[in-house]
Amino acid sequence: MTAQAPAPPSAPPRTPPRHLTGRGRLVGLLVGAAILALACVASLAIGTETVSLPTVWQALTDYRDVGDQWIVHDLRIPRTVLALLVGLALGLSGTLIQAVGRNPLADSEILGINSGAALFVVCAITFLGLTGIWTYIWFAFAGALFAMVLVYLVGMTGRATVTPVRVLLAGVAVGAVMDGIGFAVRLRNPRAFDNMRFWDAGALDERSLEVAGAIAPFIVVGAVLCLIVARSLNVTALGDDLAKSMGGNVARTQAISLVAVTLLAGAATAGAGPIGFVGLMVPHAVRRLTGPDWRWILAYACVFAPALLLAADIAGRVVIRPSELPAGIVTAFIGAPVLIWLIRKRGADRS
Repeated sequence: MTAQAPAPPSAPPRTPPRHLTGRGRLVGLLVGAAILALACVASLAIGTETVSLPTVWQALTDYRDVGDQWIVHDLRIPRTVLALLVGLALGLSGTLIQAVGRNPLADSEILGINSGAALFVVCAITFLGLTGIWTYIWFAFAGALFAMVLVYLVGMTGRATVTPVRVLLAGVAVGAVMDGIGFAVRLRNPRAFDNMRFWDAGALDERSLEVAGAIAPFIVVGAVLCLIVARSLNVTALGDDLAKSMGGNVARTQAISLVAVTLLAGAATAGAGPIGFVGLMVPHAVRRLTGPDWRWILAYACVFAPALLLAADIAGRVVIRPSELPAGIVTAFIGAPVLIWLIRKRGADRS
């Protein structure tokens, strides 16, 4: 009688992650709000020239154009307000894309949505001579919607099953094509290229409060739409068939989310240029705290996404003083390794 070979030792069971619950989620949200407030103060004080906190306070409460107060009043307040709005828009749009598309590797930059908005703005400035944000912002919305629809049409072609990876690859391809066309248009028209240079790399400087005021209404409407669909996102994330069996209106949720992402991504790109990875990193980071409840993920994204963008902007100001790195480049340095880690992690989970 032959001896039976011992069975290989089984892998130890994975310990499920522990998430905040109940009052802990609210405390975490308040901590995030405090971090955001500190980031705003740092954004007003830190830069190529550091301004003291008393001077910052005087510029905010009793501006008299004395000393360095003009730096805070004229340069950093508009920059900080724009970062708050753009960060909010990118965080909410990325969360919606991941929830409705059930694609944890997506955000508006990776799927080419920001590239579509930027391309349409470039064409509006080059061929129509539109230079004011109140005129070309509508082209940003049209470009974001066009790119979003095109990506999902490309991802659904062929007989293979539509998967998050197929949609991701389609977004990267469509975004690359639109970026190439945009660069070609700018190189053929140097004047339009000069007009686009200030936001071409996703920079937040050289903006007036008029820019923030122009995009703010659309971001507010997009945020309200997020509130409308927040409750139904948890059901929609379970899949179309299961969501319908539970009484969820999948078509309504997807339609409202489409409008919200168009407004949020289009307004953010029109105001600050194409800034990527904020909408990818923040939902993944806060999900470790909130768990899979999309209502809390949206709430946390409202504070942590602007804080991340402000931190990236501050880092860009000081890392190569006296010059600056645009915030979009800093977020790319951080976000690209995060995307690689997420892809490798998903592959390991499936093996």
